[in-house]
Amino acid sequence: MAGRILLVEDDPQIADYIRSGLAEEGFTVDHAGNGRDGLFLATDSQFDVVVLDRMLPGMDGLALLKAMRAAEMATPVIMLSALASTDDRIAGLTAGADDYLGKPFSFGELLARIQALLRRASGAVRQVQDTTLRCADLELDRLTRQVRRGTRKIALQPREFRLLEYMLMHAGEVVTRTMLLEAVWDYHFDPGTNVIDVHISRLRRKIDDGEEQTLFHTVRGAGYRLAAD
Repeated sequence: MAGRILLVEDDPQIADYIRSGLAEEGFTVDHAGNGRDGLFLATDSQFDVVVLDRMLPGMDGLALLKAMRAAEMATPVIMLSALASTDDRIAGLTAGADDYLGKPFSFGELLARIQALLRRASGAVRQVQDTTLRCADLELDRLTRQVRRGTRKIALQPREFRLLEYMLMHAGEVVTRTMLLEAVWDYHFDPGTNVIDVHISRLRRKIDDGEEQTLFHTVRGAGYRLAAD
């Protein structure tokens, strides 16, 4: 799912780190070291995602972003910033950012967020048409909203149902925290809470407790996986 990325970052070390990492993943990366050059590139060429530092020389990231949106440019934007308070995130999202990632950050999370934006933009998120989703003896009926593990009926809260539905749609795959935040909670930034851990733990107990076969698996440093292994 490679594409063309515009990186607007004035710190050479961070810029090189991001640019080399994205290049290894098959992305084409254009780089601007200040806000004015970044705005020129953003308005002069087509990009799939813009990775935008908030504090820039010449023109700061918020001003650049507002200029893009004023020009009716819908290119997805991830804002990077050492300013990571809730108010700072709200300011970035209100200005038109699609996501907001605080510094310091891991490249893996940045990559996951870029890929999530690309999936949203292209409409490439896999849609499962079957009304019943299954993994081993676990079944979820999307019409009746009933869940069973073998002959055992499992009562779920609405958010738990959405979480399990998404995990079943991606059964066998590693699902990252970023993917869950976007798909289940409709968050496009990390709220800085353990909401995912709490819901996964609760859902794991309802699905796996008392069963010989464990379906919920934690993939250390990556996310979670629902699989019969």
